[in-house]
Amino acid sequence: MRVRVATALGLTAATVLTLPACSTDTTEAKPASTSSTRSGKPATADQNGAPLSSAALEERLLDVSDLGSGYTRKPERPARHDDVTVLGCPALNDLGGDAATGGSLDFSRQAKATFTYSGGSDSEVSEELYSDTADELSGGTGRIFDAMTGCPEYQVLVGGTAIDMATQKMTAPQLGDERWSQLLTFSAGGRGTVVKQTAVRNGSVLLIVSGSPALVDRYLDKALAKATAVR
Repeated sequence: MRVRVATALGLTAATVLTLPACSTDTTEAKPASTSSTRSGKPATADQNGAPLSSAALEERLLDVSDLGSGYTRKPERPARHDDVTVLGCPALNDLGGDAATGGSLDFSRQAKATFTYSGGSDSEVSEELYSDTADELSGGTGRIFDAMTGCPEYQVLVGGTAIDMATQKMTAPQLGDERWSQLLTFSAGGRGTVVKQTAVRNGSVLLIVSGSPALVDRYLDKALAKATAVR
């Protein structure tokens, strides 16, 4: 698996910078000692099942009815191809520029959805599903999360915009076979946004939920249950 320069693992840097600053309290979340932990609680999907098609993954995404009132699904954004330069983190340079903002995973079987919540203040939550062999999913995801959390602070130049990045490794819930979580702080032009990303691999399915920390925590279990349900 290789990392491609494309959309981010949930939210691109450009998308993040359009969001209002997030002030969600994250004091209960504690840094993890490792970026990935195995042997967690299994979900309901067949652990040894063959990879699912993109069409099958699309059917397993959350929809507005799963989230409740106040949510709308955003249309997919056109792919961006801005030049990306990473300053202060050689490991991310080795993976490719957009890995610095959560670089998208280049698995051919994938489905994505982003939802906006309007309930006092606008927030977003994004879900991505990927499917491949367990080894491919594990290796590809681990490389990106390890590289990102290995550089607590760095800077990304996206086109002509300088973005200050800070990353913090977080403890992921005991779900699936393997899991990763991190907190990203994007700052540019005096504006800051906090985004949480949590990834869970269950057999041949990888779920990534990104966005407002409170929304990620609220919908991770539901997203995993739907993504891995036996059909």
